[in-house]
Amino acid sequence: MRYLTAGESHGKQLTTIIENVPAGMPLQKENINESLLRRQKGHGRGKRMQIEKDLVEITSGVRHGYTLGSPLSLVIHNDDFKHWVDIMGDDPIDEDTKIRRVITRPRPGHADLNGALKYGHRDIRNVLERSSARETAARVAAGAVAKTLLRQLGIEVASYVREIAGIEAEEKPELTMQERQNTAEESPVRVLDKEVEQPMMDAIDQAKKEGDSIGGVVEVYVEGMPAGVGSYVHFDRKLDSRIAGAVVSINAFKGVEFGLGFEAARRNGSKVHDEIAWDETSGYYRETNRLGGFEGGMTTGMPLVIKGVMKPIPTLMKKPLQSVDIDSKEPFKATVERSDACAVPAAAVVMEHVVAFELANALTEQFTSDQFSQLKKAVEEYREEIRCF
Repeated sequence: MRYLTAGESHGKQLTTIIENVPAGMPLQKENINESLLRRQKGHGRGKRMQIEKDLVEITSGVRHGYTLGSPLSLVIHNDDFKHWVDIMGDDPIDEDTKIRRVITRPRPGHADLNGALKYGHRDIRNVLERSSARETAARVAAGAVAKTLLRQLGIEVASYVREIAGIEAEEKPELTMQERQNTAEESPVRVLDKEVEQPMMDAIDQAKKEGDSIGGVVEVYVEGMPAGVGSYVHFDRKLDSRIAGAVVSINAFKGVEFGLGFEAARRNGSKVHDEIAWDETSGYYRETNRLGGFEGGMTTGMPLVIKGVMKPIPTLMKKPLQSVDIDSKEPFKATVERSDACAVPAAAVVMEHVVAFELANALTEQFTSDQFSQLKKAVEEYREEIRCF
C-alpha cells in the first residue's frame, strides 16, 4: 500500500489517492469521518478548526461499501476556499494584483525560505500553502483506511499525549486498549493521567494569552501485531525505521522513540533488553517491553510503544520572530498566519494514523493481499504457525 496527497491549505480541496488496498474490504465514509473529526479536536486549536467541518467524499475505489482493489481516492473539501477564491483561484490575474499579494517575509521554523530557494518562488505563499499542517487531514484519511484494515485483522491502535510544555503525564500500564482509547477521547488534551489535564490546559491558555506556542510528546500504542512483521534482511524494510521516517515527516515533529527510547542510553544492557519466555497458550512472549515491541527491524508480538516529539508551532501571534525580506533584504518581523497555541493533542491523532498506515503497508507487503479475505486468512494462519513454532 502507498498513498499520495495533493492540495493547498486554502485551496479547493485535499485529495488522497491510495494504491493496493485489498479488494473486498468493508469500508464506509463514516470510518474516515470519525478520524477526521478527532483530528480537529483538542484544547488549543485555532479558528481554522471552527471554520472547517472535515468530511470525506470517496470518489473511486469503493462500490456498495467494499473496496474494489483499484486506487482509492478520497476528497476533503476546504470550506474556507470561498473566502480565498481571489487569492488561491487557478485563473490568471493581472500583474499589478499579483504583485500586491506577494508574500516576501519568510517565517522562521517553517518551510517558507527553504522552499522558496528550492523552487525559485518569489511569492512565499506558493510554499506555505502546501507546507501547511492542513495537509495532515489528507494523511489522516489515508490512515483511517489503514485502521479499518487493521481492526478487521484484530489490531487496535490508540494515541494520547504524554507531555505538554514540560508537564509530564504518568504512565498507565494497567489500562486496557479500550480504556486508553476512551480516556484519551474524553480528555480535551488527549491525556490518560487526569491529574495533569488541567495544568496542561492552563499552560496552553497562558501561551495563547502571551501570543506564544508550546509543544510536547505524544505516544501511539498498538496491540495485536504478530511477531516477525518487517525485516532484518534489508535496511529499507525494517518496520521501525519506516515508522520513524513516517513520524518525523509529520509537520513540526522532530524526534521519535520506541519503548525506552533515549533512556536506553542511560541503562545497562540487563535493564534494556526484553527476556524471552514461552507458554502453550501464547507461544513466545517477552517478560518486559522496554524496546517497544521491536527487535531487528521486526515486531516481537508485544504491544508497540512509539513516542513522537512535536516542537512548538513557529507561528507566534504576538511574538513574531525576526526575519529578512527576500526582496529588500531588510529585517522584518515574520509574517503571521492563523495558527494554534498548541496542536499536540491533534498531532497525537495524526501520528496514530501515520503509524497505522505503515503497519497496514507492512502487512499487505508480507502477506497475500490482492483480496482482503486472502489477507485475513494468511495473517490468521501465520499467527497460529508462530504460536506453535
